[in-house]
Amino acid sequence: MTTQGGTTQGGTMQGRDFGRVVVVFGGHSAEREVSLNSGAAVLAGLQRSGVDAIGYDFAEDGMAGLEALKPDIVFIALHGRGGEDGCLQGALELAGIPYTGSGVMASALGMDKLRTKALWQAAGLPTPESIEMTAATDRAELIERLGLPMIIKPVHEGSTIGITIVRHLDELEKAWQDAAKYDARVMAERFVVGSEFTLSVLGDSALPAIKVEVPNGFYDYEAKYLSNDTLYHLPCGLEPEQEAQLAELSLSAFAAVGCSGWGRVDVMRDAEGCFWLLEVNTVPGMTDHSLVPQAAAHAGIDFDELVVRILADVKERN
Repeated sequence: MTTQGGTTQGGTMQGRDFGRVVVVFGGHSAEREVSLNSGAAVLAGLQRSGVDAIGYDFAEDGMAGLEALKPDIVFIALHGRGGEDGCLQGALELAGIPYTGSGVMASALGMDKLRTKALWQAAGLPTPESIEMTAATDRAELIERLGLPMIIKPVHEGSTIGITIVRHLDELEKAWQDAAKYDARVMAERFVVGSEFTLSVLGDSALPAIKVEVPNGFYDYEAKYLSNDTLYHLPCGLEPEQEAQLAELSLSAFAAVGCSGWGRVDVMRDAEGCFWLLEVNTVPGMTDHSLVPQAAAHAGIDFDELVVRILADVKERN
């Protein structure tokens, strides 16, 4: 599906300066539906801002179809595998087409939760202990090491797809099997009891932190995209010095993976007030439930300005 668009009346010179922008979304990953919604929102925002933008579902004809559209810049709204794991970024690099967000290596690393955590540990940044889990992993030893509850999740999926909180030994095997449906590699992670925060990054700056409150205590796929009961607290409720600490930690985590442009870092704060890095998202959602647009709005940046700023960052870097 290619969605036609164009320059709207009243569009800014800044919008027209980008040339032809193709918003890439859809694809074949487990996050396809979220990506379709993100892409539609981004496309509409760009068009309202006067950008000559069209949409392209990557599932239609892959890279060949994208190149045929002759983009000057690609806005990547393709979530999950193929879109935020370095594959699309690498193909665009070879084609000489500028694109939004992180580069090849940072995208690949950010998609791999275990490698991301290894980088953070090497940089001295706090992240919960984790272990790769296989069919041969001794389940009792795993519990002895990480304790209960623990998180079982695919190494390479986003949107909390395939994630389970395990509270008892007899739940471990099913949790591993559920995660293994989505990925050949599965990880177990120590569960941090506390409050969840997310910190959005735009360029070199941190946007206001958001505290996420979920009635069932777990920010899963339904809570992220379908539920109207999930609460997003802005301001986040932290004292100014605590929020500054969270911002500094998140920017350090973003930089340690080599990320650039824009993204999001998810963090837990335990009962003692310590922050723990969970993961980085190099192509965050841009739906009406998504966190980056909410954080930007709280900083006085409306959605249309947000997507234009993300494009402007590409021009500055190229």
